[in-house]
Amino acid sequence: MKATLTKLLNMNELERQAYMNENADQLIAEMIKHIGYPEDEMRDKLNYRLFVELLASQLYSHEQMAHIASLLKGEDYLFLSIGERDTDTVFTRSFSALWLSNLLNVDRQLRFLNEEDATCILETSSHYLGRENDVRGFVGEKGWAHSIAHGADLSSAIISHPSFNVRFAPVILQGIKKSFWNGTVFVDDEEERLVTVFENLIAKDFPEEVLIEWIEQVFDKLQFYLMEVGYTPEYFAARTNTLHFMKTLYFTLKFSKKSPEIMGIVSLFIAKWMKQ
Repeated sequence: MKATLTKLLNMNELERQAYMNENADQLIAEMIKHIGYPEDEMRDKLNYRLFVELLASQLYSHEQMAHIASLLKGEDYLFLSIGERDTDTVFTRSFSALWLSNLLNVDRQLRFLNEEDATCILETSSHYLGRENDVRGFVGEKGWAHSIAHGADLSSAIISHPSFNVRFAPVILQGIKKSFWNGTVFVDDEEERLVTVFENLIAKDFPEEVLIEWIEQVFDKLQFYLMEVGYTPEYFAARTNTLHFMKTLYFTLKFSKKSPEIMGIVSLFIAKWMKQ
C-alpha cells in the first residue's frame, strides 16, 4: 500500500486522472481500510495527504465522496470502539473525523450530499467530540492522534455547513465542555481549535445569551466539583483546560472585535478563577 500511495503522490494530475479512471473504487477501499493505520508515515504523510490532494483536484466523483462520508460517520470508523483510552483505535476515530471535516467543507461548495444524507451525517457526527475519551496528542512513533483537535475541526465543519441545524449546537457545546474533563491537560493547542468552533457559532448568529449561559455552566461545573470532591488531579486538569480555553476565547474576540458582551463575561470569570 505504501508503494501505491507513494507512486500516486509522485504522479502529475493527468497521470492521477488516468489512474483514478481505472482504479478509483479499489483505491478508495484501500485508503479507507488504512485510515487509522497506527504508523505516522502510512496514515498521515501518505494516506491522508493523498486524500486531501485528490479532493483538491476533484478527482473523486460526487458519488464516491458521498460514499466515503456515509461510511466514515458510522460505528466502524468515527465511533469505532468509542470510549476506549490508550488504544490504537483512536487513530481510526480521529482521522475519520479529519477526513469528514474535509468532505463537509468541500460539500459546502459542491453539494454532493443530498439534504437527507447531509443532515444525517451532521447530526451523527456532532456527537463525536462528546464521546471521545482518548485525548492524546502526539503518540511517539505512531504520530498524531490529536482526537480533540480533529473533533473540533469536524465540529467547525458541521456548524459551517449549509445543512447545519441549531439543534446540533447544544450537543457540540456539551462535547467541548466534556473535553475539559478527560483528566488530561491539553498540550498541543487543542483549545485554539475548540475556540474556532465557538467562533463559528457566533458567525452563524447563534443566540449570544445561550453562549453566555454555556460559559456560566462551564465554570459552575468547576465550582460544584470543587465543593463536592475537592482539589483532585482531575479538578486541576479541568481548571487548566477551562482557563486556557477561556483566555484564548477572550483574546480571539478582542482581536476580532466581535461579541463584546461575551468577551466581558469571559473576562470576569477569568479574573475570578485566576485567584482560586
